[in-house]
Amino acid sequence: MVKSNEGGATTTGVEVVSIGKHGFWINLENRELFLAFAEFPWFADAAVRQILNVRMPSPDHLYWPDLDVDLSIESIEHPERFPLRFDPSPVNAG
Repeated sequence: MVKSNEGGATTTGVEVVSIGKHGFWINLENRELFLAFAEFPWFADAAVRQILNVRMPSPDHLYWPDLDVDLSIESIEHPERFPLRFDPSPVNAG
């Protein structure tokens, strides 16, 4: 009995094409999108290999398994529609 490879997320259609000090560019099918570290801080201290390991499990969903980060493409194109922000500062208990 021959088994196929383990099923998983589709990776075609998305590729990280450039990483700089302020963020990184992804090529998403027929367009390029910029993810600024100021808007998407989960990536700011990530290793290059972690940023490069991106999956596209559905047409409007990107997933970075090494970072456990899920983003809708709409949130990248229109971050103003998603006002919740990550705050890395510790919470003062009082």
